[in-house]
Amino acid sequence: MSSKTVSTSSATADLAYVAVFTALVIVLGFVAVPVGIAGVPILLQNTVVILAALVLGPRRGFYVTGLFLLIGLFLPVLAGGRTTIFALGSPTIGYVFSYLIAVPVAGLIAIQGARKSKPVATAIFALAGFVGLLIQYVMGAIGLMVRTDIGVGEAAAAQLPFIPTDSLEMIIMVAIAIGVHSAFPQLLRSEAR
Repeated sequence: MSSKTVSTSSATADLAYVAVFTALVIVLGFVAVPVGIAGVPILLQNTVVILAALVLGPRRGFYVTGLFLLIGLFLPVLAGGRTTIFALGSPTIGYVFSYLIAVPVAGLIAIQGARKSKPVATAIFALAGFVGLLIQYVMGAIGLMVRTDIGVGEAAAAQLPFIPTDSLEMIIMVAIAIGVHSAFPQLLRSEAR
């Protein structure tokens, strides 16, 4: 097999992975429960974008997030049927921007678990997922402060309702990622090259 064929095959696989995960992120965006300050919803979208990083790595995970937000410019695919443009003018602006940072960071950490034993990989994936969530919380709090004129303490307190459900979701996302990598061990390793 020539290197051109391998490269084309790899690019086609990358495109398929990105498309499937983008569709998953979009579909799960319609599962949202408004709570807390300014009605910022509890949702699955924020943990599924991190799942993309855990499964696909930083580059392809970033492409998923970028494609998702790009589609959101034209279609209401963000949580609660909102558009990216709406989110940019709302208290959720920080969360939306956080995806672009949290996903590659989580993916870079997850790559470190690609060649490790299952218990070590699980710990690394959990670390990656929770670091990604922390980035989302910090940037989300900053967005709340900018858009709602609240203080640091109030913005930090606004994150509290999300911690239990996001933590449970992240445990599930880590378990899914470990399961996927058990079935397809080369998936994340190819991203590490």
